[in-house]
Amino acid sequence: MLLRFSLCVVLLSPVAWCQETLTLDQAVAAALKSNRLVRAARLEVEKADDAVEMARTYRLPQFNFRLYELQFLTRSDFLFPGGVFGSFPMIGPVPPANTPVYIARRPASIPYFQATQPLTQLRRVKLGVELQRLGQMIAQEKLREQQQDITNQVKTAYYNLLQAQSGIEATEEALALLKEVNRVSNQALVEQVVLQGDVLDAQAGLAKTELDLVVLNNTSATLKEKLNELMGRDLSADFTVRGALEAEPFDMELAAARARALAQRPELREARLKKQQAEADYKSKKTEYIPDVSLIFTYLSFFNVSVLPRNITAAGFTLSWDVFDFGRKKQELLAKNHTIEQADAAIDETDAQIQLDVGNRYRKIKEATQQLRVASLSRDAAQERVRVGLNRYEQKTVMMKDLLQLQTSLAESSYKYLESLLAYWTARAELEKAMGE
Repeated sequence: MLLRFSLCVVLLSPVAWCQETLTLDQAVAAALKSNRLVRAARLEVEKADDAVEMARTYRLPQFNFRLYELQFLTRSDFLFPGGVFGSFPMIGPVPPANTPVYIARRPASIPYFQATQPLTQLRRVKLGVELQRLGQMIAQEKLREQQQDITNQVKTAYYNLLQAQSGIEATEEALALLKEVNRVSNQALVEQVVLQGDVLDAQAGLAKTELDLVVLNNTSATLKEKLNELMGRDLSADFTVRGALEAEPFDMELAAARARALAQRPELREARLKKQQAEADYKSKKTEYIPDVSLIFTYLSFFNVSVLPRNITAAGFTLSWDVFDFGRKKQELLAKNHTIEQADAAIDETDAQIQLDVGNRYRKIKEATQQLRVASLSRDAAQERVRVGLNRYEQKTVMMKDLLQLQTSLAESSYKYLESLLAYWTARAELEKAMGE
C-alpha cells in the first residue's frame, strides 16, 4: 500500500509542479510585453520615429546625378556663317565664308551632376519635421491607449477566471453536500420518512449543480484561452490564478477622479496633439506663398562631341514661384482652418466624454462597494445559521437533510460574496482605465 501511494506521488507531482500559478501583475506584464496589438502599436511608434528622421534630411543638400548614353541616329551639322565671330584687321572675317561642322554618328556620353541647397524652403521643412514629430507623439498616445485597453482586458479576464475557479471549488463542495442530501433522502424514502417528491427535488438539485459545474469548467477553459491570447502565448498553456485581494476603500472624490482623467487620458492628449498638427499644417501651407529659392552647383560634360566644350561648371540660384494659382492656395488655407476648428470641437467632445465615462465608472464602483457589503452580511448570516444548525443537530432537533441544505446555502452565499468582491475589483479596474492609469 505504501509503495502504491509513493508511485502515485511520483507520477502526479510533475503535473502539479509544471502547472503555473499566475498572478495578476505577471499577467499584465506579460500582456504588455508580448500582446500582438501592443507590439503593432509599438511598431507604429518606431515608424513615426523613422518618419521624423526622414523629414529632417530635407534640410540638407540634395545631390542629383544623371548619365546620358546617346547614339546619334542622324548626322548633325553646325553651320557657322562667314564673319559670325567678327572681322579683324589683317585677317578679315572669321570664318571667311560659311563653314559647316559635321558631328559623326557615333556614341556620346553626357554626365550631368547638380547639388541643390534649399534656402527659403527651410521654414517649410522645419514645419514638416514638426508635423512628423507631432505624429510621433500621437502614435505614442495610441500606444498608451492600447496598453490601457489590453491591461483592462487582462484584469477583467483574470477576475472572471478567478470567479470561475472559485465557483468550481464552491460548486464541487455543494455537489458533495447535495450527493449526501440525495443519499440521506433515498434512505429516508426507504424508511418512509420522506415523500417521493422530496427525493425528486434532491435529485433535481443534484443534476442542476452538476450542470453548473460543467458550465463553470467550460467558462474557465475559455477564459484561460482568452488570457493566453492576451499575453501572446500558446492557447493551450495551462495555469491557475491566485486568490482575489480583499476590497480596499476607495475614498477619492468624483471631482478629483475627473481631474486626474483629464490630465492622463491618452485620448484627450491625442486630440490636443491633432489640433497642434492641424495648426502646423496650416503654417506649412502658408509658406507656399514664398518663392522657392535654392543655391545650386551644376557640372555638365560632353564626351565624343568635339564641337561642344568638354566640361561646363556653374553655380548660382534657382527661383520657383507659382504666381497665378486662381485662388487655389487661398481655398486650401480655408480648408486647413476648418480642420483646426474641427480639432477644437473634438477636444471639447473628448473632454465631455471622458467626464461622462469617469462619472459612470465612479458610480459603478460605489454600487459594487454597497453590493459587496450586502453579500458580506448575507454570508455572515448563512454562517450563523449553519452554526445554529450544528448545535440543533447535536441536540437532535434538526435532521441531517436540513443541516446539509444549510451548508449548501452557506456555500452559495460564499460564492455570491466572492462574485461581488470580483465585481468590485472589475469596477475598480474600469475606473482606473477611465482615469488613464
